[in-house]
Amino acid sequence: MTPLLIRPSLRPRRPFKSTAAWPLILALAAASALGAAPFANAASLTVTFQGIKTPSGAVMVALVGSPEAYGGKAPPTGQSRLNVTGATAAITFEDLTPGTYAVRAFHDLNGDSKLNTNPFGIPTEPYAFSNDAHGGVGPPAWDAAAFEIKAGDNRQTIDID
Repeated sequence: MTPLLIRPSLRPRRPFKSTAAWPLILALAAASALGAAPFANAASLTVTFQGIKTPSGAVMVALVGSPEAYGGKAPPTGQSRLNVTGATAAITFEDLTPGTYAVRAFHDLNGDSKLNTNPFGIPTEPYAFSNDAHGGVGPPAWDAAAFEIKAGDNRQTIDID
């Protein structure tokens, strides 16, 4: 019997020959094996800023999940720019891991995306922290601004002006 010869164009293709696709395949397989378990404990946080006296500009908000991020030494968990058109503004952060977080924010009145200060370093634009925490000289301590986020919907209301 003569061996069967297959022309190269008719050979079956090997799927996912590229090694670049394997990390994605493994991640999808792991997520599938875990089912919806990772999302069962997912949390969301709605932060409402109230008492806005100047209904223009934007509230620049950062959600942080560690003292290092709170102090600017690590990236925030989430951040956003909220356009201000009234006395309140709100943002919802989704798919958070339950844990301890804090919020830092300022009302960017002139649209330069920076917290403006006077020559002595004192902010000239309104700013606020979660729990309506206040610091003596400088921002409040992490412990004063930190709060727990539990699985499900969470809310934090902050006076900013």
